[in-house]
Order: sequence, then C-alpha cells, then structure tokens
Amino acid sequence: MSQVAHKRRILAAVAAVTAATVDVIAAQTAFGPVKQIDAGVLNVGYVEAGPAGGTPVVLLHGWPYDIYSYADVTPLLAKAGYHVIVPYFRGYGTTRFRSGETLRNGQPSALAQDVIDLMDALKIKKAIIAGFDWGARSADIVAVLWPERCKGIVSVSGYLISSVESNQKPLPPIAEYGWWYQFYFATERGRQGYRENRHDFDKLIWKLASPKWKFDDATYDRTAASFDNPDHVDIVINNYRWRLGLVKGEPPYDALEEKLAKSPVITVPAITLEGDANGAPHPEPGAYRNKFTGPYEHRTLTGGIGHNLPQEAPKAFVQAIIDVDQMK
Repeated sequence: MSQVAHKRRILAAVAAVTAATVDVIAAQTAFGPVKQIDAGVLNVGYVEAGPAGGTPVVLLHGWPYDIYSYADVTPLLAKAGYHVIVPYFRGYGTTRFRSGETLRNGQPSALAQDVIDLMDALKIKKAIIAGFDWGARSADIVAVLWPERCKGIVSVSGYLISSVESNQKPLPPIAEYGWWYQFYFATERGRQGYRENRHDFDKLIWKLASPKWKFDDATYDRTAASFDNPDHVDIVINNYRWRLGLVKGEPPYDALEEKLAKSPVITVPAITLEGDANGAPHPEPGAYRNKFTGPYEHRTLTGGIGHNLPQEAPKAFVQAIIDVDQMK
C-alpha cells in the first residue's frame, strides 16, 4: 500500500468515528487480558490492541495514573489501524521486578530504558511514543537517547527532561507551591503517609491536577487498584527524592543521565499538547519551543482539559498521534 493510500485509509477511519461512536466505545471499553513479558529487569504487564502489522504506538501513563488513562484512546487507535501497546510502569499494576535484589529505582532514565527493553522484548524496532506526566518525560528521553527507535512523539506539557543539577535551582514561590508533594515525599513522614493513605492521596492529586474533570469513584477506583503494586510506594518516593538529589541513581544509568543533563534537543517529529485547565506543575509552551528542532507543532486544548489529557480528551490525543505519524 502506498503512503498516500495508507494516509487516506487512516484519515477515513478517524473521520468515521463520530462523537456518538466515541461514547459507545468508551462505555464498552474493557482492555483485553493483561499480558506479561520479561523485559530487562522487569516482567512487564501490558495490554495490546489493533493489527499486529500496524504502525506500533506505545502509550505511557503518569503518576498517579495507569493504563486506564488510555481506555478510550486505545480502541480508537486500533480502529484506525495502529498496533497499540499500553504498559504498566515499574511499580504499577501487574509489572514486577524479576529479582528481589534489584533497586526499586524510579529515576527517569530507568523508566525510559524500560520502554526500550519492552520494545526489544516485543521485537518492535520503531514506534510512536506518546505520554503525559512521567510518560511524557519518558517519551522525551527515548526521543533524545534512542531517536532511531522513535518514529515520533506526542508529549503532554512538552519538554520535561531535567537533571538533579537543574532541579536544585529554586523556583518562584507559586511554582514551588505546586510541588508540595515532592517536598512531602522527601520526609519519612511523607513516605509513611503515602504508604498508609495512597488511595485518598492520589485521588486528591487527580482533583488538583484536573480541577474541571468530573470523574466518578468507579473511574478512579479502577486505576487506584494498580497502586497496590508492592513496589509502588518505593518507586514513587525514589523518583521524587532523586529529583531533589536526596538519593543517588544507579551506576548503569549514569551515562544516560550525563547526556540528559545537557538538555539535548528533540529531533524526531513531535506534537506537544497542553490542557487549558492543567492544575499540575508544567512549563509554558513558549519555554520549550526551541527544544524541538524537527517537525513540530504545539496544541493547547480548551474546554477545561486538565493534566490527565488522554482520558479527558481522547479524540484530540488520538488525532495528535495520527498527525505526528504523517509529519516529515
């Protein structure tokens, strides 16, 4: 099939998805059985949809979310002919460490390496990588460290690569206020509080990060079940403490972190997204424009869209993936 014909087929499939169809799909969405595969240091839990021969798309969730952020995105992409992979990050759902001796490390380069290890295990040479929150940061990192594995990215809140050194610089008070949980997690009281109260804690984060999203208890509880992973608390605490330089990373990732510390540009095709009601800390689009030197577009979504953009605006997220696929 020619590229022109392929593009027409995809666009026709998406155009056929009316608002009513989205509602029906959303109401019926239940991921197929969660599959497991050994990949690097992990045994990864993931769901898969769409034709095996379709363009691979890897969808990455954030904290405190899980694969159900893509419950409505996944069937739409599958309907458009994409091969969709949605993994649980380390510390979430059915993903487990293969060894009890492995450090429960949440540093960003380790999470990005997990993506590459999963692609290797699934024999995926190149994919579109898309995500938000931790998932957007991982997509950015894959794009700069392994551009040959990345056909393009969709990144909510844009360029999120940072380093321990850059994280030492103080922010304006209002910005520091937005990171309150990071400082809470820096304390042992915070670790204990999160371990004992993670269900209510993470529900509070959902409300603060997406103040206009009217999710119900069933929607939240479906995702919150993934936080019962035995490594969840350790991964979350390690991630935020690493950012502040309170814990060291693992030596195998030192070379990757050295590259990331230079804030490298992203050269692969990219679309960045932002919701007009994102209550989580995030940079302004103009602040990261020069970090994207390849084909690039930014889109700000209106209508009260918050931090969990794929779940709050699935059609717009799907459209961004389709469009980045066509960028040259």
